[in-house]
Amino acid sequence: MERLEIGFIGIFAILALIGIRVPIGVAMGSTAFFGIWAMMGLGPAIGISKAIPFNLIGDWNLSAIPMFLFMGFVAVEAGLTRGLFGAARIFLARIPGGLASSTVFASALFGAASGSSVATSAAFSRIAIPEMLDGKYNPGLATGSVAASGTLAALIPPSVLMIVYCLLVDSSINTLFMAGVVPGILTAAAFIIMITLRCVLNPELAPRYVDKTTGAEKWALIRDAWPLPVITFIVMGGIFTGAFTATESGAVGAFLACIIAAIRGRLNYPMLRRALIDTASGTSAIFMIVLGAALFARFVALATIPTWVMGFFEGYETMTIVICICIILVLMGTFMEEISIMLLTMPVLVPVLSSHGIDLTWFGILVIKLMTIGLISPPVGMNVFVIKSALGDRVTLNQIFGGVTWFIIVDLFVLAALIAFPQISLWLPNLMMSR
Repeated sequence: MERLEIGFIGIFAILALIGIRVPIGVAMGSTAFFGIWAMMGLGPAIGISKAIPFNLIGDWNLSAIPMFLFMGFVAVEAGLTRGLFGAARIFLARIPGGLASSTVFASALFGAASGSSVATSAAFSRIAIPEMLDGKYNPGLATGSVAASGTLAALIPPSVLMIVYCLLVDSSINTLFMAGVVPGILTAAAFIIMITLRCVLNPELAPRYVDKTTGAEKWALIRDAWPLPVITFIVMGGIFTGAFTATESGAVGAFLACIIAAIRGRLNYPMLRRALIDTASGTSAIFMIVLGAALFARFVALATIPTWVMGFFEGYETMTIVICICIILVLMGTFMEEISIMLLTMPVLVPVLSSHGIDLTWFGILVIKLMTIGLISPPVGMNVFVIKSALGDRVTLNQIFGGVTWFIIVDLFVLAALIAFPQISLWLPNLMMSR
């Protein structure tokens, strides 16, 4: 059997294993092992399976993952994320659809700490949606704003998804972090503008909010909310100025979160124990996925699949290739989880992108953006099902998917802008490198 045929059989095998809920890391690693065995024999398969994990785990860049996870878990466990929605509400609640816009703003800040879209959606399902529903907000607008703004966690750095992408394509984590700042802000601003315009045109979507918060309560909310923006500013400012690397910035963020938690009297053994256990669990899961992806990348290369794909796209214009890849990734995002898509496609696509001179940092932001669209797209829409699980019978899946449709449309416009104007993503990294 030809190597290319073995390669495609391996890809279909992985998809089948994912379909029956085999963990993605195990599916990719085991398929790669047996695929290399079929092509080269048992000895080379064992040798590659031993060498790749040893070399990969020794990569210093991987240490950024547990540091940022620990920073986020400490921030959440110590209550440093409390007050974000209330503080945002003070400034935005009076505009049309202000509670939904406050959710977008607060979710962006929360996502910067948690790095998890699912965690952000779950948190605001309990914080923001009940208040909006009690305020007679349209259920689609209330749930859609939470589901969509939860995706900002993947786009606004520090993001674990960005770190995984950089490891797959051998790109700079610092550079991709900087590249995500402006698109993340642009997406949040576009969501808020869309919410405001819809509520101006149809006031029944969001009745006027009556703020009954006293001055003392407002000050307390602002006092509760300041730590997270300060930590994020220091972390990203340090990366931008070159004061520390992405890995060091994660350690700095975790240290600052612990210091602020201690000052507030919330740093204790049970809290630290939960944060450390969650960090170890999350890191182990991610490392298993990355190891499986590394073995899969070697299998794909040996099977000459990248060469076949390069031949398929030969003669096409660069922008045509980018648009075709985006369409494929969007379609995959409607039925697959985002990390699975990235791990399956990047080993195949990177040689194609490199051969056409496509900037991997710019393309990385497009990939992350496409993954965020998948998080709220039917039929999978992970964030949608998280919200449905949190709210039970209070809303229906149809209402949530109907609500996120408006945000998907906005996301597609933002994606088009990112494709048409690469400098939206590359301006800040170029400014950083010119310093």
